[in-house]
Amino acid sequence: MHKYVLKRILMMIPIILGITFIVYFILALTPGDPAKMILGQGATQEQIEVMREQMGLNDPVVVRYLKYMWGVLHGDFGTSYSTREPVFAMVLSRFPYTFKLAVLSMIVTVAISIPLGVYSAVKQNTLGDSSVMVLSMLLAATPKFWLGLLLMLVFSVKLGWFPTSGLDTWQSYVIPTIAMSAAGTAINTRIVRASVLDVIKQDFIRTARAKGVKEQVIFRKHALKNALLPVVTVMGTSFAGSLGGSVLIETVFSIPGIGLLMIERIRQKDIPTVLACVIFIAVVFAVVNLLTDIAYSYIDPRIKAQYAGGGKRGLT
Repeated sequence: MHKYVLKRILMMIPIILGITFIVYFILALTPGDPAKMILGQGATQEQIEVMREQMGLNDPVVVRYLKYMWGVLHGDFGTSYSTREPVFAMVLSRFPYTFKLAVLSMIVTVAISIPLGVYSAVKQNTLGDSSVMVLSMLLAATPKFWLGLLLMLVFSVKLGWFPTSGLDTWQSYVIPTIAMSAAGTAINTRIVRASVLDVIKQDFIRTARAKGVKEQVIFRKHALKNALLPVVTVMGTSFAGSLGGSVLIETVFSIPGIGLLMIERIRQKDIPTVLACVIFIAVVFAVVNLLTDIAYSYIDPRIKAQYAGGGKRGLT
């Protein structure tokens, strides 16, 4: 197992380097001069050139990127172009908002998608099954930002039940959480349904029924446990994706998380802050996926046996 974990950690390095280089290169090509944005419209050309030299903006893109990554390796994520604050402290202060939203979204997704998926599988080809599948397809096809705006219009503007922005009270989390978890709930419901249908048709289920085991015992102890194995991986991926996919929701509801910070700094061409956000999200995403794979190996004895036996096949 430790070899697999070490391999996955080493694989994170080229992935993060590739992601950060692409983002850095794109930001470098976008219009706008960070030095001019910092000094303002009244700055002279000489002042702008001095600022560009101090910030190292006259160096080639590759050289600037290598200097930045060298600083990151030494724990220096740079200073924000717009606020002149340490970037790492800024990102770290915003992360709890994004993390809370992602956790609540995952809880809602799990609490709704598993019962609905199981119900739909048990009631296959009935009106209830068809209703759940139609609702799932509608939610999966609905953009998060559009659903968030619709919920805000109805429950915040018209009814006044929930705040329209921020995360000051528990009521503030309700609409953003629903908007963020809707698509994931719809997709995971379909996955749970398909997984349960696949398991209940297996030979060991038919054998248990032939032995006279009660249907409830068969479903609870055998079918459900095996059916939820693929769901573990999907849930982990959904949670990691929520960390990066919260950009639109945070923008719509003015939530001071990493997503909103990234959007604000992209507009200001604050390259150090944007790159720090990207690196932070990429690392968290990779760590969550790694933990999910490890948990999956412990849930499924067959995969754990492959690690113990030194098998060549494993999760990728």
